[in-house]
Amino acid sequence: MASITIRNIEDGLKARLKARAAEHGLSMEEEARQILRGSLDNRRPQTVADIAREIFGPKHGFDLPPHPPVTPPSPPNFDE
Repeated sequence: MASITIRNIEDGLKARLKARAAEHGLSMEEEARQILRGSLDNRRPQTVADIAREIFGPKHGFDLPPHPPVTPPSPPNFDE
């Protein structure tokens, strides 16, 4: 595994990282790794439904049933 050193981090940013790590019961290093993994994750929501699921889905205590399929109306016929 590789390692990196990050210099010149503002005191306030370090304090927020430390607090966030404590909230999650993690070390600051592990919290930073998880933040990096999450921000560099290539899987991004593609639809509004994906975004809604990410914000309001089971991880956040909501169970959203899938929207029923919608059949678009037939286009008008202008040949008549």
